[in-house]
Amino acid sequence: MQTTLTIATNGPGLYEFTDQVHAIARGTGLLTLFIRHTSASLLIQENADPEVQTDLQNFFHRLVPPTTDPRMAYLTHIYEGPDDMPAHIKAAMLPTSLSIPVTGGRLALGTWQGIYLFEHRTAAHQRQVVAHLS
Repeated sequence: MQTTLTIATNGPGLYEFTDQVHAIARGTGLLTLFIRHTSASLLIQENADPEVQTDLQNFFHRLVPPTTDPRMAYLTHIYEGPDDMPAHIKAAMLPTSLSIPVTGGRLALGTWQGIYLFEHRTAAHQRQVVAHLS
C-alpha cells in the first residue's frame, strides 16, 4: 500500500499528523514515511506537552537562525529568502523519513509519541508525505 498525505503548514513549527497516519495503517508490516521536500523534516516526538514542540522549534531557530542574523553572513544561498538556506540546513540535520512498525492495523508508537512534520520555512506550504506499508 502506498499513498501520499498532504499536510498544510502555516509557518515554522511542528504539525502533528499522527491521526492521518493511523487512518491509513492497515494490516501488519513496516510503514515508511518520506517527506518530498528539502526544507522540512519528519519527527516522532512527545505529543502530551506542547512545550516540547515549542522548545524544539526555539532550539533549532537559535541553532540555525535566518540569514539576516550576522552569524549567518557566510551563507551564499540567500536569494530565496532569509529562511530558505537555514531550512535546508535544519532538514539536513533532522530525519526526512521515518520507519514505524504496524501490528494489526495499529502503529507501534509509544504512549506519548506522535508523528510530526517539522516546517522550517516562514510561508505557508502544502507538504507531501509519501507513506508506504510493506
